[in-house]
Amino acid sequence: MSFLFGGRSSKTFKPKKNIPEGTHQYDLMKHAAATLGSGNLRLAVMLPEGEDLNEWVAVNTVDFFNQINMLYGTITEFCTEESCPIMSAGPKYEYHWADGHTVKKPIKCSAPKYIDYLMTWVQDQLDDETLFPSKIGVPFPKNFLSIAKTILKRLFRVYAHIYHQHFTEVVQLGEEAHLNTSFKHFIFFVQEFNLIDRKELAPLQELIEKLTAKEGR
Repeated sequence: MSFLFGGRSSKTFKPKKNIPEGTHQYDLMKHAAATLGSGNLRLAVMLPEGEDLNEWVAVNTVDFFNQINMLYGTITEFCTEESCPIMSAGPKYEYHWADGHTVKKPIKCSAPKYIDYLMTWVQDQLDDETLFPSKIGVPFPKNFLSIAKTILKRLFRVYAHIYHQHFTEVVQLGEEAHLNTSFKHFIFFVQEFNLIDRKELAPLQELIEKLTAKEGR
């Protein structure tokens, strides 16, 4: 289930990550979905009273992964080795892949390859019970927030690539409102908890200012 796209049947790029029913995280996810329904995104991203920050960040990180998964899934046919030979976000920003384990030295690759590496890597992190525990009473690792920051920083790059290189196709497919709402939710969330450095957000800075200006800070 994704907060924003609950009722839509859409192909996803990677299999969806589900939060097990009956867990506290599932209840948190339901709470987040209900708050989002109110339409006030600034309010929706705030840590619910009495809740654990790590758990809240974990639940939302899973949801952003699912949202981006769906959004990218709608445009994969347009994001090819030929159309996107490098992973970029406009002419000034190019991303090279490294995960620090299997690929230690950053490699230059096409956007579809980079996004495939990235989403597979995120999926592996989310599936790792030592990093993202789903069982009650299992503690989050001490460095959890820094793990989440790296995941969110990399997920941002998929939004940046879609906006810069595939926005025309997004509009043609009628997905523009979904993309904007998803990205706005993402930005409000990372701003609320200072999860991405401002310099990392530079490729979409103008859009961020436009989307967040109406709500105030």
